[in-house]
Order: sequence, then structure tokens, then C-alpha cells
Amino acid sequence: MAHHALSSQESYNPNHLLDILLGKMQLKNDAALSRMLEVAPPVISKIRHHRLPVGASLLIRMHEVTGMSIRDLRDLMGDRRTKYRLSDAQGRPKPEEKAAQQAAQQAAQQQQGQPQAQSAQSQSNDASPSSKPSGNYAH
Repeated sequence: MAHHALSSQESYNPNHLLDILLGKMQLKNDAALSRMLEVAPPVISKIRHHRLPVGASLLIRMHEVTGMSIRDLRDLMGDRRTKYRLSDAQGRPKPEEKAAQQAAQQAAQQQQGQPQAQSAQSQSNDASPSSKPSGNYAH
């Protein structure tokens, strides 16, 4: 039987959340709840038996149907986490991507330095008398 990290928390109890939803929406059973949430009945059963965690999409659907905040829904099932990560490696660049990213950052830093030098040259050219139009016009 697969267990998820959330289900190992002592306070995690999705049954409480599902029971509150049944009462709030005045439904008789989990089948009616699954119809209201537009999920297959086995999804509710798997959540009740801790074989499937309450996912983000289902939480959003519960929010849409009940009007309760996501925070309140998560509190009802005992999920008190403040950060969400699927794995510790998620979001980290691969070693080859990291090297490419560092090279791109260095190139961007060098390019940022060059336009400043060019703009300083163009300003000095603008101030030179040859670049300004003279007041002598032939009529």
C-alpha cells in the first residue's frame, strides 16, 4: 500500500474534511459528494483510506463548490504545511543547465557594462562642436 508524506503526519485526517463537506453541502453519502465535486467515486474512497492524498486540483474544486478558502479546507484535514514541494530536486537546474545558466549570467553582466561605455562615448560625441549644427546657414 502506497503512503504519501502528508499521510504520515499525525494531524492529517482527510475524513474530517470529507465529513464537514458532506454536512455543509447537505449530502447523504460519498457518492453524492463525488458527483458534486465531479470526481469518480473511487477517488473519495481512496482519500478516505489514505491511499490518495487530497491534491491541489481537488482542493480547488472543493473551494469552488463550497466557497471555503483553501487555507480553511487544508486546516480541516489537518494539513498545516506552509511550503509545498514534490521533491527536494524540483526546481534545481541540472548540472549542465547550471553551467549554461552561469555562462549566460556572465555574458549578461558583460553586456550591461558595454552599453554604459557606449552611451558615455555617444554623450561625449554629442558635446563636441562638430556634432552640433552651426548657426551659419547659407540663404
